[in-house]
Amino acid sequence: MRHYGRMATALNNRALEEARWRAVRNRDAAFDGAFVFAVVTNGVYCRPSCPSRRANRENVSFFDVPALAEALGYRPCKRCRPNEAAGRQPHVEAVNGACDAIAGNETEPSLSALAEAAGLSPGHFQRVFKSVVGLSPKQFAKAVRANKFRDRLAGGASVTNAVFEAGYGSASRAYDDAARNAMSPSARKAGGAGEKISWAAAETSLGRIVVAARPRGICFVEFADGRNPENCISGWFPAAAIKRDEENLSDHLACVVAAIDDPGAAAGLPLDLRGTAFQERVWRALTDIPAGKTVTYSELARTLGKPAAARAVASAIGKNKIAVLVPCHRVIREDGSLAGYRWGVDRKAALIDREKGE
Repeated sequence: MRHYGRMATALNNRALEEARWRAVRNRDAAFDGAFVFAVVTNGVYCRPSCPSRRANRENVSFFDVPALAEALGYRPCKRCRPNEAAGRQPHVEAVNGACDAIAGNETEPSLSALAEAAGLSPGHFQRVFKSVVGLSPKQFAKAVRANKFRDRLAGGASVTNAVFEAGYGSASRAYDDAARNAMSPSARKAGGAGEKISWAAAETSLGRIVVAARPRGICFVEFADGRNPENCISGWFPAAAIKRDEENLSDHLACVVAAIDDPGAAAGLPLDLRGTAFQERVWRALTDIPAGKTVTYSELARTLGKPAAARAVASAIGKNKIAVLVPCHRVIREDGSLAGYRWGVDRKAALIDREKGE
């Protein structure tokens, strides 16, 4: 297995995937650093030797480097920490940094800028990047941009906003990419069209809760309060394919149930947050509020650098689809009183009191 890199070039794609799957199935540490594998049902990626329970083969995808898995929305496993593993190929760290730069910038960095940051000539960097990732920097940037575009549409953004938030220069280019993906932007925007959402439900100390997930992570947590779980989910995702899947969501569900009493129990759970750019900023900011602490709408707006946007912040909070894990219950009125909470003010008070140890 020490000569895996040379062997891989002689294998076709199918044989390569079969070899990788054998390595994953056998938890073969000799392959650590050669690739990572991702599981669509929990949104996590791992190194081949990870001790976690193995997923079904049809739910597993392979990536040459962690950065490519993360660009597609997967998060590193907390047990095997694949993002900390040393790569076997030269310049892997530099390529990972380039992938982060491409995924994290609104405009695509130039090849010369990426090469300079990696300490390589543009031509050499181009060859190294493609040998590690399997795509050229431009192809990788295109994949990231298309992925952002789909996410913005699925989160409810207008086609015009999604086009520019994803970094496209024109609507025609976005439509061209969408056509190649066999689904129009308007179809993607229509209530989760083409999405597959799995769900499970359980009783908690504050009532029955429904947890739903897409391949990238948890997209919905709601207190059902006697309602049919599928009806709860379809109200937000009317065009998605929704199915019950207790087995594959059992770990996520257990963590969410535990988080009702202990917020730390849900640390590291993958979240699939999709909304407008501003809504996502607000929701991410909510996850940064420590357990046991509350902030006002104005304070949260100032944290976001939008001191005059308290009303907009409140509106974004009202559209939060993930109870408890995206802790909108930690935001209160200026006078210290509890504002409205979609799942009940009494439940909000109980969550705050528990986090404060009262």
